[in-house]
Amino acid sequence: MTELRPETRTVHLPRPSLNGSRPIAVPIYQTSGFVFEDPAVFAEGMGRPDGAFVYGRLSNPTVRSLEEAVAGLEGGVGAVATASGMGAINSVLLGLLKSGDHLIAQKPLYGGTAAMLNDLSSRFGIEVSYVPEDDPEALRAAVRPESRLVYLETIANPVTQVADLPGMCAAAREAGLVSVVDNTFASPMLCRPIEHGADIVVHSTTKYLSGHTDVLGGVAVFASDDLYRRVWHFAVELGATADPFAAWLTLRGIQTLPLRMERHCANTRELALRLDNHPAVAAVHWPGLPSHPSHALARKLLPDFGGVFSFDLVGGRAAGEKFMSSVRLALLAPSLGGVETLVLHPATTSHRSLTPEELARHGIREGTVRVAVGIEHIEDLWDDFSQALS
Repeated sequence: MTELRPETRTVHLPRPSLNGSRPIAVPIYQTSGFVFEDPAVFAEGMGRPDGAFVYGRLSNPTVRSLEEAVAGLEGGVGAVATASGMGAINSVLLGLLKSGDHLIAQKPLYGGTAAMLNDLSSRFGIEVSYVPEDDPEALRAAVRPESRLVYLETIANPVTQVADLPGMCAAAREAGLVSVVDNTFASPMLCRPIEHGADIVVHSTTKYLSGHTDVLGGVAVFASDDLYRRVWHFAVELGATADPFAAWLTLRGIQTLPLRMERHCANTRELALRLDNHPAVAAVHWPGLPSHPSHALARKLLPDFGGVFSFDLVGGRAAGEKFMSSVRLALLAPSLGGVETLVLHPATTSHRSLTPEELARHGIREGTVRVAVGIEHIEDLWDDFSQALS
């Protein structure tokens, strides 16, 4: 399996071995616990992420198949699957940081992550400094003796800045810091951050990995066994464990990930190009456009530029609200990465917890609309956007 390309690995997922055979599809092990005859095996399984299956909060065969599948796609040594993307992020941050530590994060971030960092700062005394996502020198200048961790997003939510993963992860490693990269927007089909020096990769598996808007989940993948075991011990204490049925749905979705990502990216390219020339649109934020500040970096790091973009309407917030209430095919809804096209207003939804100053720092304006592009026919999508804009 280690020699296979990602497109093949998504099809041939890790399957549990039975008595001389293996199932074609990974089964759902819908049980809360497992029975033992040997007390020593029982006891050992309680303390290891790769031991015998003991209790659903610690491990489950379906969940472990998902963890092994995503770890293999990302090039990690192990993974911890969780009940949501924020469950994965919180398991990593709370599992590795303590009061008095210092964290360095890139400036544009997903709103839930930004809110979590604010909470870490105010409640637990974990200081947070922000630096540009593509400036390793700024990261080096921000390092303090109490610095412990760097947090990045491969493609930022929602204005799609691309992080300089090789430069930022190298700077983090020089300073002895753990680098964590949220790879949700890219998926392993477009980027594998561990190949660029990242220590930990997190995903909301709700998005592209599951791909059908029918499951909540998250996963953290680790480049080292030490970090893997440290976070696993905390995650099972936190209780952020993935459910086997959710894991099974995610495994089903992963098998079509390469095909879906090709269509997501192709549709996004066409929509972004057309909107970029529309008189009602002030700006389009997608790294595939030469006008995007991350375009040159994105061309070096990514084979394609993702299925999410945002755009600013000339009329500001009123125009954005009018557009979102006028679409007929696209759906006004949260999340992304499913087969259907979704739109939302970041300032009042995904990033609603941020102050006006923080919104500006993240590049979000009153008229910014985020689009998570689905796999519909492009002309049907364009017909819908055109009528809504007019």
